[in-house]
Amino acid sequence: MPGGFRLLWIVIFLSLTAAVVWASDSVASSTAPVTAPPKAKVDVVEETINGHKIADPYRWLEDAGSAESQEYVQQELAYTRSLLDPLPGRNQIHQRLTQLLSIGTIGTPQIAGPYFFYTRREGTQNQPVLLVREGIHGKDRTLVDANQMAADGTVALDWWFPSDDGQYVAYGTSPSGSEISTLRVIETVSGKLLPDTIENTRIAQVAWEKDNSGFYYGRNPKKGDVPKGDEAYYLHIFYHALGADPAKDPLIWGEGRGKEQILVSQLPDDDDRWLLLTAFEGSAGRSELFLQNLKTATPPVELTSGKDFIYNGEIFGGKLYITTNEDAPHFHLFVVDAASPARANWKEIIPETDAILQGTSIVDGKILVQYEKNASSQLKLFDLDGKLLGDVELPGIGTIAGLGGKWNRKETFFGFQSFTVPPSVYQVDLVSHKTSQWDKVDTPGIDPSAYEVRQLWYTSKDGTKVPMFVFHKKGLDLNGKNPTLLTGYGGFNVSLTPSFVGARYLWLEHGGVFAVANLRGGAEFGEDWHRAGMLDKKQNVFDDFIAAADFLISEKFTDKDHLAIQGGSNGGLLVGAALTQRPDLFRAVVCQVPLLDMLRYQNFLIAKFWVPEYGSAEDPKQFNWLYAYSPYHHVKPGAEYPAIMFMTADSDSRVDPMHAKKMAALMQAQAANGRSRERPILLRIDTKAGHGQGKPITKQIEDQTDVYSFLFWQLGVTP
Repeated sequence: MPGGFRLLWIVIFLSLTAAVVWASDSVASSTAPVTAPPKAKVDVVEETINGHKIADPYRWLEDAGSAESQEYVQQELAYTRSLLDPLPGRNQIHQRLTQLLSIGTIGTPQIAGPYFFYTRREGTQNQPVLLVREGIHGKDRTLVDANQMAADGTVALDWWFPSDDGQYVAYGTSPSGSEISTLRVIETVSGKLLPDTIENTRIAQVAWEKDNSGFYYGRNPKKGDVPKGDEAYYLHIFYHALGADPAKDPLIWGEGRGKEQILVSQLPDDDDRWLLLTAFEGSAGRSELFLQNLKTATPPVELTSGKDFIYNGEIFGGKLYITTNEDAPHFHLFVVDAASPARANWKEIIPETDAILQGTSIVDGKILVQYEKNASSQLKLFDLDGKLLGDVELPGIGTIAGLGGKWNRKETFFGFQSFTVPPSVYQVDLVSHKTSQWDKVDTPGIDPSAYEVRQLWYTSKDGTKVPMFVFHKKGLDLNGKNPTLLTGYGGFNVSLTPSFVGARYLWLEHGGVFAVANLRGGAEFGEDWHRAGMLDKKQNVFDDFIAAADFLISEKFTDKDHLAIQGGSNGGLLVGAALTQRPDLFRAVVCQVPLLDMLRYQNFLIAKFWVPEYGSAEDPKQFNWLYAYSPYHHVKPGAEYPAIMFMTADSDSRVDPMHAKKMAALMQAQAANGRSRERPILLRIDTKAGHGQGKPITKQIEDQTDVYSFLFWQLGVTP
């Protein structure tokens, strides 16, 4: 992917975004009917944190490997299946979702030498396939097919980076949604795998040398090299010479830096003189740039020391182009000579505007800039001095999903999608700024023109205006009782922009309304919008979401008996907070791979990366705001809650499944409806899946069948 857009990739990788698709393995159970959830053992652990006595009755569920924890999971799965499997219309839901999820995907082509590389998934293929064609009008040929690596489709292609001339491609795969990648190298012409194999390359960010002799990459430590539990940290930059023993790869950068920093490297597109190094502080809006002259072999020079801003760079023609929000919450672009990159020498060439500058890419000696305004994409072309050459035509209101181009090539591409436009790829004419469709996926059985999307604005608790997309059939009678599904995210500087999700059409076809709230904490309106929803201001996100629900009711879209909410990961925290703060407002909740125990989250997996976003209970001041909203600590005994389905996965390497397990056990024991079979609280655990990325289509179909069967049941929708 173009250099200027690598920042977005890293932020998404580090943050808590998750595909909202999940699956569960079949569960063997006894022949005896399951009539109630298991009564989880209560074993209270009391501790004093910053002067507060905290009791945790289900701490034992944090040990996923214990026999009693595994038995509890099996009992929960049996109970969940006893309710979901017999639901009326389930077969029809499954059949329609099989059709809808067979709508494929297509990635944006990346150019390397004479080759065009891109990914595509068609029909019932579980995983996208990496394709290559020689020449823009050549025939596609399969290069890497992860579908052949596991019979059940659970090995995923995580990332891929072609060498500059396209002779080789370095790529990473991982099993069962773990995202713990193994790096391999394949020769493009022959499809032959080289012997080079490198483990623990979750965020490799491969930077190839121009002569293909080797590459720079990121690698995590092996088990035993660091304290137990720290294997996801200490990411360092290494250099690998093709054919060399990876165990002897020299360490290039990272020793002595903080273990919770993410380090990435990149080389210029036009030479190998400069190595640009970026250190990301967690994923909450801070990075630092370093530049090393590889010809003189001098140590990296620090360019942005001590500044609490985001910096992202791209080198071309001996100049460093820096995108940053320093003194500009909507971001602006600077240029500086790489030979004298001191901050005093930086020159602003593209100033801040009312739109958010998301990234840049140098194509055909010009600067292609992606913007976002009101949660929709824009694309503009500038010369190297920052002079605007014009707007690039887009197919409509929607989301740019990746750019493809080279500094010395006229061919330039972008991916595009919206609520009603399936994944498509467009080619840009850099002279006329017109675009033409290069390829797309088909949508059999869907007529997107039968649906309408509106962007509405509502007022949050403190008077802040917040936008929301609302999507439904044209001519739908808004009678105040329409089944409505509201989702949001609100964190990590991530925008929820219009995207095509085939499964949503099942909901819409049955008269449903789908709503996406663009909450504070995201990137929709720049860094100020992000910071207004993080750390001590996290409650703003929950207030925005609750206000969105109130708005949908007041505007006669729905009522409390026909409103459901859904969120995954950081969005799982969102709906967890919403259901504990306003249990009266929703009829059903789908809470996926969530964070729920905010006093202990930082102790598990890679969660220390998120302390800059949330804070940590280990800090007395930060404890207060975390304790004020932590969903696990705000379940009220005897209170009536919505019907809830908690969904998690045992192979999740981002959010520990202990959150969903503990919350389900607590609510089943203490909520008025905790043991109800009409308004149940369910726990659904996939024993061979991760956070959501790389989930095979067969599992996605099973996931969505459970989600929509549950929602149809609870909101009174006839399948």
